[in-house]
Amino acid sequence: MQISIEPLAADARKPFPQNLTFGKYFSDRMFTQKWTAEQGWYDAKIGPYGPFTLDPSTAVFHYAQEIFEGTKAYRRPDGNINLFRPWENIKRFNRSATRMAMQQVDPEEHLEAIVQLVTLEHEWVPNQDGASLYIRPALIATEPALGVHASHSYLHFIILSPVGPYFATGFNPVPVYISDDYVRAVRGGVGDAKTGGNYAASLYVSEQVKELGYQQVLWLDAAERRYVEEVGSMNIAFVYGDKRIVTPALSGSILPGITRDSVLKLAPDLGYTIEEARLEVSDILRDLAKGEITEAFGLGTAAVVAPVSKFGYKEKEYVVGGGESGPVAKQLFQTLTDIQYGRVADPYDWTLTIKV
Repeated sequence: MQISIEPLAADARKPFPQNLTFGKYFSDRMFTQKWTAEQGWYDAKIGPYGPFTLDPSTAVFHYAQEIFEGTKAYRRPDGNINLFRPWENIKRFNRSATRMAMQQVDPEEHLEAIVQLVTLEHEWVPNQDGASLYIRPALIATEPALGVHASHSYLHFIILSPVGPYFATGFNPVPVYISDDYVRAVRGGVGDAKTGGNYAASLYVSEQVKELGYQQVLWLDAAERRYVEEVGSMNIAFVYGDKRIVTPALSGSILPGITRDSVLKLAPDLGYTIEEARLEVSDILRDLAKGEITEAFGLGTAAVVAPVSKFGYKEKEYVVGGGESGPVAKQLFQTLTDIQYGRVADPYDWTLTIKV
């Protein structure tokens, strides 16, 4: 793929933000390319960050044909930049595209676009501890026509955002509410695709539980409201006796997380046993009450590892590990981030280093 690089006017450069929050600031440039059935992929370019002009009848506005991904670029101690398992994000991007009846991207060209964009925007990769450059690829349907059918044209774009920790409190435990009135996704639906509708379905309950003092929602399965699935925008894991980590098995309505997969591979090398299982919420609450579950934490690109302080369910609260961050979550967080930032050797070949 030939990517054209458009010039960036001197007065178009934005100052680097002083106080990084998550997803509020964006770099100077973005990548775009288009697809039609007649031309295939064309007009690949990196140019100034800016808005799109779309017809009011554009398919994405009416039929929600869109997907996205999330990965990060990390500043290494030597000044170069690490990408973390970008190949897995690209595979998931294309799986999501297939499920949403959208055109796949060429994996190597997609990675090339990320590398070129991050290289050009390398000054936007933060040096601050715990900060990184969030990479957001997306694909949207752009056919201007009403009528329920797969679009005949698409826009693929990638934007970059320098970010601090996902939670303003940093690596501190968060309270989680278990929802049984509403569900996020159903098996056989699009729960295992990274499409915006899954997140839109979560917003109503998420806003409600904030008023109750909770930061995230733990979702149960849609059919029986009985089995644990995801928490917020992350996968969930529970620790028994400080050594056994249990996480819900992928069911078709759970997003297969890259961080989740990394923990499944990493944890045994740290001396933990890993189990993927169908977890009944009643069993989880019983084991929390008995103190058999010593930790719980979310797993995702944005927060990496997010400890849980307590669960709320049917007007009862279940405190986890005294409400503090536990040693397992701390070790997993430290080990993963050390690899991501290049502070230690990467024995898994998970990182791709961009030299700048």
